[in-house]
Amino acid sequence: MQNHADATLSPVGYNAPTCMNRITIYILRQVAVATLFILVTLTLAIWLTQSLRFIELIVNRGLSVGAFFYLTLLLLPNFLSLVTPIALFMATLFVYNRLTVDSELVVMRAVGFSPGNLARPALILGVVVTLVGYLLSLYLVPLSFGRFKELYSDVRSDYSGLLLQEGAFTNIAPGLTVYVRAREPTGDLRGILVHDSRDSSNPVTLMAERGTLAVTPDGPRVILINGNRQQVDRVAGKLSLLYFERYSVEVGQTGTAKEFRWREPSERFLGDLLWPDLNEANDREFAPRLIAEGHTRLSTPLYALTLVIVGLACLLPGDFNRRGLDKRLLGAALAGLVVEALSVAIPNLAIRTPAAIPFLYAVPLAIVAVGAGMLSAGRLLARRPVPVVATAKEA
Repeated sequence: MQNHADATLSPVGYNAPTCMNRITIYILRQVAVATLFILVTLTLAIWLTQSLRFIELIVNRGLSVGAFFYLTLLLLPNFLSLVTPIALFMATLFVYNRLTVDSELVVMRAVGFSPGNLARPALILGVVVTLVGYLLSLYLVPLSFGRFKELYSDVRSDYSGLLLQEGAFTNIAPGLTVYVRAREPTGDLRGILVHDSRDSSNPVTLMAERGTLAVTPDGPRVILINGNRQQVDRVAGKLSLLYFERYSVEVGQTGTAKEFRWREPSERFLGDLLWPDLNEANDREFAPRLIAEGHTRLSTPLYALTLVIVGLACLLPGDFNRRGLDKRLLGAALAGLVVEALSVAIPNLAIRTPAAIPFLYAVPLAIVAVGAGMLSAGRLLARRPVPVVATAKEA
């Protein structure tokens, strides 16, 4: 009877495939939920810190809240590509340590599950995250970041109204200085002073009680209401004063939004990076950087699977301690930190030294091979199954 019970509970028994699938789904679900929770937390933290850079556009430059959120959300794919592998690594360490403390992995090992069997759920999720990383890296990141740079350039360059800061003299164009005492929530301006010296021989100063900025097909204009226009006749030495109810000042284009803007490597798709346009001066000058960025896009998603294998190789092989895996967790954290440092250092080296480009692929693949070897060795050296009854008594 005892032999029959052991055969039924052992993975080589009749119910082994069903048991294996259930255990895989059980661990996979826990790692996925933990990854999602950590991912959301880290992404929100990074998004909030990075979005503080754009608060000034709302406070001083009149950017709408909707435009602010749209700009910052365009950075989200870039945040996700950086944070997702780290979130998966942290979730793997957390879940497998908790399963050990709760003696669940001890029971699984007792009935004959090898380190490779226990690692399967996290490895499946690692492959999924790697594929998602390629989607982000090769398509969503350049698409969203390119749109972000275009909009941000338009905000900073074309819409001069965003440059009208309260309580400050602002040079919004060469020879054109504007002072605004206050900006209403509706966008109306109060207490406006404009000094126009674009015609150096006839500088003009205008003051108005209120006004607004209008974007017209001919360019942005400051509309002044209830004010005066002052101009000095240098030949006669007289001041000319004109009162008006409505006056329009042409601002003109204040930036280079409609001029040529070289696209940064982060804005480009893979084909533009690996095969830059050598007929264009900037592409020719920065060709090594563009090519290195292209190979980085192809190699960086591999670190998701690399980090998972590093964590599993540190936790699963060897004997289990139901009190926890503190030393192994520390070792896994240090190993993960080294892997993350390599994922940053090697691309920077490849930009300066094109001969280092093969290391972009060799390092993560070598780490994966070593980790897989450790898991396989743990499987071969795993102890023979012990009766579940004995394990239960120990618990």
